[in-house]
Amino acid sequence: MKVRVSAKTYDELLRKLSTLDENVTEVYVSLRPTKEVVVKILENAPNVRRISCPPSLYPKVSKRVIYALNQLGIELIPEKRPRGRPRKYDEKTVKLVREMAEKGVPMKEISERLGIPLRTVYYMVNELRA
Repeated sequence: MKVRVSAKTYDELLRKLSTLDENVTEVYVSLRPTKEVVVKILENAPNVRRISCPPSLYPKVSKRVIYALNQLGIELIPEKRPRGRPRKYDEKTVKLVREMAEKGVPMKEISERLGIPLRTVYYMVNELRA
């Protein structure tokens, strides 16, 4: 079972890590995994095989911590997460809008059929061609 533990301070993170149990095999921590954090994870979730953290924090993790985890057979990896605002319309919808425009369907009709704002339809057709 994978668990995401997010916190703004290390005290808060350590408190949240106290709730882990034996079923946890993967842990994502939002702060840099320090010795104290790793010890707390291993105390509460002895079956952990993978710990992940944000890619920006991974280079700041102590080499000793990484070495100790490797000795225990636990993998420490940077986890890439998508950044920014999620897209409102998926690729399938964008492709459908483009195909309809190429077939000569008026932009206003595309907008009405699909329930997408007219300006967004123009954007999908014109700006996203590149």
